[in-house]
Amino acid sequence: MKELNEKVVEMLNAEMWWLGTCGEEANVCPVGFKEVADGKLVVGVLHLTNTLANLEKKNTIAVSVCSAKTMVGYQIKGTAEFVTEGALADKWKGISEKMFKGKMSTKGVLIITPEKVISTTPGPGNNKEL
Repeated sequence: MKELNEKVVEMLNAEMWWLGTCGEEANVCPVGFKEVADGKLVVGVLHLTNTLANLEKKNTIAVSVCSAKTMVGYQIKGTAEFVTEGALADKWKGISEKMFKGKMSTKGVLIITPEKVISTTPGPGNNKEL
């Protein structure tokens, strides 16, 4: 597991994430139910139908995050596991049920283990692994 530095964690906490997977067809989608927990990235899964289908075929994933104001960005590459039970799944189920007043609930969480962190910031450090 690749350790995430403080600046990467700050960015992940502040901005929207974009998940990229590839299976029968490449897929990218934004996610807002997310957190960094114990060095891993956690995504509350409401829908993500294509993402989950791709991960069944190959569990690799890329997470992209960027500030529109500063253009500082990172891509985290790793593996993902879909989990439907346990503390994290219960936490995000509670958050989603409260937010949507019981009309919608997460069906689990993706737990993403980072393996590479790459700068996507324009300039000389672009595409360099941290």
